[in-house]
Amino acid sequence: MRNRQKGVWQMSLAMLISGSIGAFVLLSGLPVTEVVFWRCLIGALTLFIFIRTSKQPFSPLTKMTLALAIAGGIALVVNWLLLFAAYSRISIGLSTVVYNTQPFMLVLMGMALGERVSLVKWGWLLLAFGGVVILLSGELTSGHPAQWFMGIVLALSAAFCYALTAIITRKLTGIAPQHIAFIQVLTGVILLLPLANIPTFSTDFPWLILLTLGIVHTGVMYQLLYSAIQKLPTPITGSLSFIYPVVAIVVDKLVFDHTFNAAQLAGGVLILFAAAGNNLGWGEKKPRDCGVEIKMRS
Repeated sequence: MRNRQKGVWQMSLAMLISGSIGAFVLLSGLPVTEVVFWRCLIGALTLFIFIRTSKQPFSPLTKMTLALAIAGGIALVVNWLLLFAAYSRISIGLSTVVYNTQPFMLVLMGMALGERVSLVKWGWLLLAFGGVVILLSGELTSGHPAQWFMGIVLALSAAFCYALTAIITRKLTGIAPQHIAFIQVLTGVILLLPLANIPTFSTDFPWLILLTLGIVHTGVMYQLLYSAIQKLPTPITGSLSFIYPVVAIVVDKLVFDHTFNAAQLAGGVLILFAAAGNNLGWGEKKPRDCGVEIKMRS
């Protein structure tokens, strides 16, 4: 029981941290390529320190598993680039809600790979799709449809890339999650290094924000998340995942005074409700502790 309580606190704290990422990204004032580069670099260093201090031997890698881990890293980095770009075009809260279509992207990918999809999951998928349609229909009638439409497309594309990361990671059995995360962010460093702007000490550079994104929002958050997953049943981790979008919406309101209009609220509620039903197995006949995965983090 004490171990489970510790896992609940770890999972809750991980989701609270995730919910504040968007504010730090926008407050940095940097292009998304630079934000993601520094997040990867500082996050990689932090994860390496955690791995070394834990004295956990590095998981053995074959050419195939290394290639898969790198491919997952590419998808994860592109996911961050797209999601962070969406923040400035719509809002953190709305981007996060749309991003929560990622479980359904995973369902469609699984179906393409031959996995059977139940009628219940199809129902949740259609409900989430209806939520996206309501969001789009509401925004296209506003005075700036192109900007909002692009933001929603970017958030949907980010969700697709994260689902791709998840489906690749499924194949990496026998490798510690912290080691997978380390390879993924290290891949990001190599990919974005040619685009990075290396500042001099005389420039006014948001080091504190970038250190927070790399150490807290990447290294510490991943450690908390993976530790919690090892302690908790999947229905609990699935339900606690919804702390992330709620915190993102609250932070967006407090920091940037962004609120949802009627169409955004209606569409967002449908998406989050459908994601909850899918993740927690509502309506499924099989045991609820099977097949539930964490899809609500950025």
